[in-house]
Amino acid sequence: MTARKWQVSGRVQGVGFRNYIQKHARKLGLTGYAKNLADGDVEVHAVGKTSELDALSGYVRRGPMLAEVRTIDEQLADIVRYDGFQIR
Repeated sequence: MTARKWQVSGRVQGVGFRNYIQKHARKLGLTGYAKNLADGDVEVHAVGKTSELDALSGYVRRGPMLAEVRTIDEQLADIVRYDGFQIR
């Protein structure tokens, strides 16, 4: 088990970004959350196997159809126990 955190900027709020990430994270069996930040970015924290986190990273970089991902800060993160993958 490992964990990663992404901070995603661009047009990522109000376009279904968090729901899109939640859908794919759940399919991949990951736990964690996606939340809007006050500065307009979205933060994603996910815990699971490296291969599944790599797959989620691809979804974070693409985003849903209406999103425009400009920059991503991806980092290793602390492993935290979550109950599923939530939108905050």
